[in-house]
Amino acid sequence: MSAPTAEPLLPMDRGPESATATLRRGLRMMPEFRRGLPATFALALVATAGRVVVPIAVQQTLDRGLGAPGGPDIGLVRELVALCAVVVLVTGFAVYRMNVRLFRTTETALAGLRVRAFRHVHDLSVLHQQGQRRGSLVSRVTSDVDQLSVFMQWGGVLGLVSLGQLVVATVVMAIYSWQLTLLVLICFIPLGFAVRFFARRLATVYGVVRERVGDVLAAVGESVVGAPTVRAYGIRGRTAARIDRAIDRHYRASVDAQKTTAAVYVSGEFVAAIANAAVVVVGVLLGIGGNISAGTLVAFLFLVGLFVAPVQTASEVLNEAQNAVAGFRRVLDVLDTEPDVRDPADGRSLPAGPLDVVFDHVGFAYSAGGRKALEDVDLAIAPRTRVAIVGETGSGKTTFAKLVTRLMDPTEGRVLVGGVPLIEVAFASLRERVVMVPQDGFLFDATVADNVRYGRPGMTDAQVTAAFDELGLGDWVQTLADGVRTPVGQRGESLSAGERQLVAVARAYVADPDLLVLDEATSAVDPATEMRLTRALDTLTTGRTTLTIAHRLSTAERADEVLVVDAGRVVQRGRHDELVDVPGVYARLHSSWRRSSGRPAEPAV
Repeated sequence: MSAPTAEPLLPMDRGPESATATLRRGLRMMPEFRRGLPATFALALVATAGRVVVPIAVQQTLDRGLGAPGGPDIGLVRELVALCAVVVLVTGFAVYRMNVRLFRTTETALAGLRVRAFRHVHDLSVLHQQGQRRGSLVSRVTSDVDQLSVFMQWGGVLGLVSLGQLVVATVVMAIYSWQLTLLVLICFIPLGFAVRFFARRLATVYGVVRERVGDVLAAVGESVVGAPTVRAYGIRGRTAARIDRAIDRHYRASVDAQKTTAAVYVSGEFVAAIANAAVVVVGVLLGIGGNISAGTLVAFLFLVGLFVAPVQTASEVLNEAQNAVAGFRRVLDVLDTEPDVRDPADGRSLPAGPLDVVFDHVGFAYSAGGRKALEDVDLAIAPRTRVAIVGETGSGKTTFAKLVTRLMDPTEGRVLVGGVPLIEVAFASLRERVVMVPQDGFLFDATVADNVRYGRPGMTDAQVTAAFDELGLGDWVQTLADGVRTPVGQRGESLSAGERQLVAVARAYVADPDLLVLDEATSAVDPATEMRLTRALDTLTTGRTTLTIAHRLSTAERADEVLVVDAGRVVQRGRHDELVDVPGVYARLHSSWRRSSGRPAEPAV
């Protein structure tokens, strides 16, 4: 059945969180970065400490070298120049090592974060994934982490250097003149309050920017995947307009963010100009009063430049930081989402041998308080029985299949396979013994053989070819350009829908499951392919417990048993020949199917 629209399930509505709290929470998830940070910060201090040597050398050159009582001391000047050259070399090496370490540690940490986020998305149930646009989920694992990478490697370097430069410059300024240092700090106090306001504003606007990036990726990805439908219905204009709207919303969000960034930059420039002017005026007055030397004043102006530069670049760092934090929040939101279908810590293995299936008063609803897709289903299916599940669209057939394969868990009751409740079965055992073949026959962008090998890694091409032969599909493989080495294209689009199903059936066959769930493989194929698939499915299902979502009732005719689902309940059960002549849902469905397929009515018994 088609699932009702699920409510958003990622915790996007838990309220605002400060950037500091976000970073603290994120760093707990990136131990690789925490381990490399102390050494990187130490290198940053060395790099910034070297920058204050030049102002100190200037002061010493003016006051003790050129202004020496007996005339210029050329020897001292040479020593100071040589010292500056050595310090510049040491500083350059420290900056190089700092950049290398920061790049390595950030890439290692972010690679781990990306892997954890990607795996966590796959751990989420089908219901969770249906509650989110695919493009939004993809953007969280890709572009949001990329934005964090840019900040940590660019803004992180600039931030570390700027912080160290600010601290060292302040200490040296205080040594030279506490009065001028206090004056500079007073000038920058209002900017501190302004930055707090702007930081909150940037957090909001860049949160919107990251959301808009996800919207653009979703719109573009959907239009690319749905390109055949777009062309078939001539809706290029509407599709383009939809993408244009998403891009325009992203553009307007980005412009709003840049306006706030510009306001931060202008505020910093304005305060820096006031601070420089104040130091010149007050410094000259102190010099006239004999409280400061000319060399000290010149050196102090150099130091003010070192102090002001980090403040002036704060807008750029703040800009990237809030953009990164907004993306970081989206990544952490994914990681904070608790999967409702979880691999049990001490999971059990399914028992060896044929598997039975038991539904113990099972109920399921796609959303809290919503209509139940299944209600009080109570039944047992014997091992090695081929069961067809039939019903109208929306009756609950597909939900039945998803619960058996534990793509979702029931909201009421429990499902048992081999006598073991599914919530207690380890995923490794479940996926090895229970296999589902979906209706769309999804294939990966690889060769036919590679797609079949997903069912049993390590198979050779010869073994894959033999598997096709055993299924009676060897003649079809020979029609392919390169046999089992033929590429199938993205999503298997180089093959027809029926051919994709042939590969999917072969993949299930080599997996050799004990319980097989089929979402009717022959529902949308041509007659010749249907014959191939029917023969292959007969081989595949022999000796296995098989549940088939039957769209074509020819499947029900060949099944050992038929379950008729209507409005979420199992209303009939039995063999085809027992149900077809009994007034009820199955007889009505079967009669309608025969008329639509042009088959003659069955003679009355």
